Amino acid sequence: MEILLGKNLAEIQAITRKLAMPDFTAKQIAQWIYAKRATDFEQMTNISVKNRELLAENYIIGRKNYDLVTTSADGTQKYLFNTKNGFVETVYLPETDRNTLCISCQAGCKMNCVFCMTGKMGFSGSLFSSEIINQILSVENSEKLTNFVFMGMGEPFDNTAQIIQAIDVITSPWGLALSPHRITVSSVGIMRGMKEFLEKTDCHLAISLHNPFHEERFAMMPIEKAYPIEKIVTELKKFDFSHQRRLSFEYIMFDGINDTQRHATGIVKLLRGFPCRVNLIRFHKAEGVDYQSPSQEKMEWFRDYISNNQLICTIRRSRGEDISAACGQLKTEQNQS
Repeated sequence: MEILLGKNLAEIQAITRKLAMPDFTAKQIAQWIYAKRATDFEQMTNISVKNRELLAENYIIGRKNYDLVTTSADGTQKYLFNTKNGFVETVYLPETDRNTLCISCQAGCKMNCVFCMTGKMGFSGSLFSSEIINQILSVENSEKLTNFVFMGMGEPFDNTAQIIQAIDVITSPWGLALSPHRITVSSVGIMRGMKEFLEKTDCHLAISLHNPFHEERFAMMPIEKAYPIEKIVTELKKFDFSHQRRLSFEYIMFDGINDTQRHATGIVKLLRGFPCRVNLIRFHKAEGVDYQSPSQEKMEWFRDYISNNQLICTIRRSRGEDISAACGQLKTEQNQS
């Protein structure tokens, strides 16, 4: 049967009209599914028994529990969800002032970045908005979540329509009613999807940079051939990032590969004068990848050089490395059940 989870208000209204229900019923259904986390039509007590039965005959809400949860020494939790295209991992990051969920948008990934374990899985398929929203509603402490980052498995702008649909659910008053400024979407820089996202949402954007030089970035990230980082930056300069919307560039550091004075200077040259920030990320050891992480002193020197050249630069705190939940580590070998 057809799943209601992940549908927007207009789609639910089309269903209630098809079933000859009052117009206000659509908003009631949306509020029960998203705000009240209903998992069964019988819980929708302000909808008539007749209409609840009619819904149950034709639709399901579509919530699915996680298959496994693993907890890190630092409190990070990694969840395993079974989707139509295979298993995906979702990471919960509790902090003093916020609780962030790192969401997956695909089972595997097509981008094949050499340092990322998800890319080494291959690609099984994109998630539907129902499977994206299910991650949010089905983790423990779901109602305590304050921030969402699309930085899990998959490339968001290889699944743009479903990402935008999910964001609509998260931010709309009939949905989860969260500010778009609590959401960050991370991409390697697929420009057609990036432009649609920037035009249709007010969420933050993070671009995976990792190297400011074309040939070197291409060796690490094959997408550089189709979407060179210089062209990505040129395109981004057409959009307004001077107010509440934040633009950041993610930079995983590899010892002796992209952590030299030349690379720091290249970043400054590429981004100088642009209202953005650079987030430095420690490389987390991945199977089959020969790269190593630089020392803390090297990362701090790199940060300070960029910061002293009129760019905001920070070092991201590593989380969940002991349960393979850190950046670039998401990979599941579970079989589809």
